[in-house]
Amino acid sequence: MSQGISNQGKKQMIKDIIRELHKGMTPQEAKEKFVKEIGSITSFEIAQIEQELINEGVPVDEIKRFCNVHALLFESILSESLKNVDYPVHPVNLLKQENQQIKGLTERIKRVIQENDIDKLKDLLEQLSKVDLHYAAKEHLLFPYLEKHGFMGPSKVVWGKHNDIRSMMKEAIANFKETELEDYLKKYLEPLIEEIDSMIFKEENILFPTALEMLSPQEWVDILKEMKETGFAFVKLPATLDKLIDEFEKSLSINPTVENDEVIFETGKLSLTELESILNTMPVDITFVDVDDKVKYFSKSKDRIFLRTKSVIGREVRNCHPPQSVDRVMQIIEWFKKGEKDSVDFWINFKGRFIYIRYFAVRDKDGKYLGTLEVTQDITQIRDLKGEKRLAD
Repeated sequence: MSQGISNQGKKQMIKDIIRELHKGMTPQEAKEKFVKEIGSITSFEIAQIEQELINEGVPVDEIKRFCNVHALLFESILSESLKNVDYPVHPVNLLKQENQQIKGLTERIKRVIQENDIDKLKDLLEQLSKVDLHYAAKEHLLFPYLEKHGFMGPSKVVWGKHNDIRSMMKEAIANFKETELEDYLKKYLEPLIEEIDSMIFKEENILFPTALEMLSPQEWVDILKEMKETGFAFVKLPATLDKLIDEFEKSLSINPTVENDEVIFETGKLSLTELESILNTMPVDITFVDVDDKVKYFSKSKDRIFLRTKSVIGREVRNCHPPQSVDRVMQIIEWFKKGEKDSVDFWINFKGRFIYIRYFAVRDKDGKYLGTLEVTQDITQIRDLKGEKRLAD
């Protein structure tokens, strides 16, 4: 590994790698070459060099070739940094920052109660209700990784406490000013604040230390990348980190492949039998028309609303509709192809049932049009639903 290499040397290395990428070198190979010959480099340095290359006239499209390498280098840098819990964007650090905001809100609510400034209370409660996002991040990111290490307690116990707090929050908001203040505080608000403060204590003193002991730096990197999906209640990822995570995800995105009778997707894998059974079990009828306007697939659900026969496969979609509606169907497909619309919906009464029909433009990750999906659903019973029916019911 070269020691003390200059910024100019690093810049030349990036130029060389861009040329190699153009010839077919993979981002992973480029990353390994860079680490071997350059060694350590900060994400800021890489961004700086990329900007200098643009200023020197290197085409942006050429620089883009290096983006995936940048992202892979960033992952290595991040993995090393996340060995330290005090790193500003360590997931535990971000969750602790959220706890500071949550604790600040509960303290303000206590002061408002003491000052009898009830007008501010409703707004503070609405702000505090965003604690739901904080809990969701733990449930969907932290708990699964703890389970992989055989630690099931949080999923079994803490998740239940989260839901208790959510129910208490809902009741506290719903009963605001509907109950005498003294009764309201005693029955709804004070127990809620006590539970939220107690959860902060449990996170800081039990959950987070346990997670730090069990999870590897790479697992924290994976959690951080997915935190974009769950979102945060009270903090934001730095814009530069946000961009780099996007680049990293792009570099790792995979196209579905079939291997040993399994379709491997970016978000999991299914056997061909599982996949077909899922499509046929969905409570909707689906028909897919490909990029050439030919019917390519339809699901075979048990209670299909509109008749489909296998003879329709390969048929021009314009020949599948009566003259009165064919122009409308083709207009929708044209909108989808031009990118003018992404979906169109209709609803009709059919044989005493209320039918919801939706058309969706199907596009790949780069936005390229692949075809049109028709989704038909009998929503007669859905329209009649009232109130709530929870899983526990």
